[in-house]
Amino acid sequence: MEEAPRGLEIVTRYFSDFTPEQNRQLRALEEVYHEWNARINVISRKDIGSLYEKHVLHSLSIAAVFDFPPGTHVIDIGTGGGFPGIPLAIFFPETQFQLVDSIAKKLKVVDAVADALSLTNICTQHIRAEEIKGKKFDIAISRAVAPLKDLWFWSRPLLRPQNMHPVPENSDALPKASGLICLKGGDLHAEISESGTRPKIHEIYDLFPEESFREKYILQVPYQRNN
Repeated sequence: MEEAPRGLEIVTRYFSDFTPEQNRQLRALEEVYHEWNARINVISRKDIGSLYEKHVLHSLSIAAVFDFPPGTHVIDIGTGGGFPGIPLAIFFPETQFQLVDSIAKKLKVVDAVADALSLTNICTQHIRAEEIKGKKFDIAISRAVAPLKDLWFWSRPLLRPQNMHPVPENSDALPKASGLICLKGGDLHAEISESGTRPKIHEIYDLFPEESFREKYILQVPYQRNN
């Protein structure tokens, strides 16, 4: 049996139900990111060796909490090197992801990674989220790009209001993702207060008890039809 790349086992420790194609794509991430990061630095030098833990698994924490139904359209605001969008696009191959960033060279890396992995459910756009006109998405995602106040201000005009369907009790199904979902860290009390929102908060360490995920959180600001 082929040995998994160093670090990938931390992903398969928490997620195991991957198709052969998803396994191929996950395995390919290490080589392609190392190659491109040497040309265009989109991941810090100290973190590139922890790609699967600090970037891939961190991104997939969203998939441990929410389901992205087939046909859903998602915008990744300020995607940088493609996180959380690329890992989530691997995990949800029937969901459409648009990854946007204001820095074109970062999107060059994202396009190269998507091409190397044959990810057909990703498109990129060199634009600021607040400049997007005439498009709507079911979900907005982001990772440590800006304060929650700004993320909600940028994402709300891009979101379709959703009818909320609570998951029945005693069901193993995850709730359907909606609204703004972002990855944040540290003390968030002031940031949440300034945002004027009341996000649902999930502690990532409760999902993946690894030291690197202490004080790391998933925040969801739902966008319901009565908002």
